[in-house]
Amino acid sequence: MKTKKFTLEDLKKELEKCSSELPKSIIQELEEKLSKIIDRLTKSDVEKVVSEVIRQYKEALVEPGEAVGTVAAQSIGEPGTQMTLRTFHFAGVRELNVTLGLPRLIEVLDAKRTPSTPLMRIELDEKAKYDKAKAEELARKIQHVTVENVASSIDIDFGQQMIYLRLDEELMKDKRVTLDMVINALSKHKIGTVESVTEREEEMPDGKRRKVIEVAVAVPEGLEASKMIKLRQKVLNVKLKGIKGLKRVVVKEVSREGKTYYYLEVEGSNLQGIFNNLDELEGIDPTKVMTNNIHEIAEVLGIEAARTAIINEVMGVLREQGLDVDVRHVMLVADLMTLTGRVRQIGRHGISGEKASVLARAAFEVTTKHLLEAGVKGEEDPLTGVIENVVVGQLIPIGSGMVELRVRHGGE
Repeated sequence: MKTKKFTLEDLKKELEKCSSELPKSIIQELEEKLSKIIDRLTKSDVEKVVSEVIRQYKEALVEPGEAVGTVAAQSIGEPGTQMTLRTFHFAGVRELNVTLGLPRLIEVLDAKRTPSTPLMRIELDEKAKYDKAKAEELARKIQHVTVENVASSIDIDFGQQMIYLRLDEELMKDKRVTLDMVINALSKHKIGTVESVTEREEEMPDGKRRKVIEVAVAVPEGLEASKMIKLRQKVLNVKLKGIKGLKRVVVKEVSREGKTYYYLEVEGSNLQGIFNNLDELEGIDPTKVMTNNIHEIAEVLGIEAARTAIINEVMGVLREQGLDVDVRHVMLVADLMTLTGRVRQIGRHGISGEKASVLARAAFEVTTKHLLEAGVKGEEDPLTGVIENVVVGQLIPIGSGMVELRVRHGGE
């Protein structure tokens, strides 16, 4: 006898039966994956798969009264001890490096204001991502270029009250900077008056001759030597083009499914700067501009985006080290760090130092300070948490300790 063919409609009916036991997202994923192999499935196969998924899902559920905080701390802390202290360098790219491993994990969980190696990843839209020339053009537009980046030297003539700026023609070509751009930038910042511009060839230390443009800038009369030196530094820091803070931009390529597309890797971070200049930076996909600066994400995109960034950063570090930690532990940490609407560190200046319980704060660090302050303010401790009950030697409110049993004597 020929068996009836199992169809997509049958699959949907089978999955509907377990809608009370499984969340919608899992049912959708099951439907998506099983529909791809529907030709090879029978009703009993689907029943076996569904019952196994339900079993594993129920095993993964957190029991009421589970010490989720302690489990999360163990699950992240233990693999953290196995991490290697190393900084990963991008192969073939000079100086562009990003902190990974334990130093990066500490940086994220300590909520450092700026990362030790701020980095951005900027993806391009569908039109521009396959065009290397367009990617390079955007990289040049984004890169922050100052006078220092195109100058071979800068000298002060204290007697004549002049600053002599020597511009390297090759560096100017490389950075796409013109002489007019330099002169306009100097006059815009009101540093002094450009007296003269001379061009000449100069012998470099390697013996080669290179064209040099000398710009003589007259500074206001009567300036002291110390102010002249400060003015020299001010000249070097004058912005010529690009977005502040984005020091180096590298065009990276990725080959996938026979196609090569390009994105930008940036040393430095300025999320707001990119968003403010989207009109000029046509070709950038604003939904795929990423930075490793958590505080900047919180300021520009909001606290929920910062929470997601914390989860992604921590999971990225753990996976890169080959450590398998369940994402729910990291999600709990990210929730705690962001629940007040700002990014807080896990430490005495953040979560641990801001706990409602006096004894919990005192048990962590600077015990005397917390106890004295609480005594002066007349604070009370309701003893509702784990730490404070351990301190006073009471039953802790987790697991069976959460249950209160009350007995009524006599009557109904």
